[in-house]
Amino acid sequence: MPNLIITETLTQTQHFNMEQDDRRRNKNLGKNFMCRLQCMFSHSSTSESRLSLEDTQQWSQSLERLLESKYGLATFRTFLKSEFSDENIEFWLTCEEYKKIKSSFRMSSKAKKIYEHFIKAEAPKEINIDYHTREQIKRAVKNPTLQCFDDAQKIVYGLMERDSYPRFLRSDIYRSLLESLATDAVKG
Repeated sequence: MPNLIITETLTQTQHFNMEQDDRRRNKNLGKNFMCRLQCMFSHSSTSESRLSLEDTQQWSQSLERLLESKYGLATFRTFLKSEFSDENIEFWLTCEEYKKIKSSFRMSSKAKKIYEHFIKAEAPKEINIDYHTREQIKRAVKNPTLQCFDDAQKIVYGLMERDSYPRFLRSDIYRSLLESLATDAVKG
């Protein structure tokens, strides 16, 4: 009987220590990630361009709000890469860049690359779209316009909004970043 009590006490102590280690690790994760983000954008040293608790909290209002923030976008991309599911955000960002193209030659070349990389069945970063949309894009890429990827981009945005974005808000990376910023805000 005494051995059983000692074993239970040791197990409870180990469990408590593991929880403390997890909290410490998450706190460090937030601090480390915050430092990496700020180093990525270190050329922006003005106070309004620094990562703040208020901005980070606003990421939870909408996916659009998150993607409008350079820190939010970088954090979301890092999260998606950690889950091996970054094809949607990469496609969405590539489409945003594609829409800025002025040259018809560049547009044609870029449209074919986007199709090969994201749309085509078995593409390296194949996105999850329906057959009809895939076939529509396949035809449109032959004579591309700035809007030829719009339908797929809307589908992908919807998938991120319904699936990836809520997971991001529950993730250790986001929660520990918030916690780290809140701790820093209290310290002043």
